[in-house]
Amino acid sequence: MIPTVIVFGLLLGRWWWAALPLATVGWPILVMSVGDISIGQIPVAALLGFANAAVGVVVAQSVLWTYRRLRRAESLRRIWTRS
Repeated sequence: MIPTVIVFGLLLGRWWWAALPLATVGWPILVMSVGDISIGQIPVAALLGFANAAVGVVVAQSVLWTYRRLRRAESLRRIWTRS
């Protein structure tokens, strides 16, 4: 079930400020509704939800950063070769 939260972080990684709190709150609710944890384990589940979503967010942000960097380099190359 851990890849579920990582994929959640990947999909909402552009909006990390919303993805991380949603995963922190949503993951324990989901796992508790299935019956896999008790009330005493909620803090640990919240921490794991946050950590796994953070992994997805970091990957998504890295991909976005690389894409923007390459796109900017291409646009600068076009400007310099127009002369």
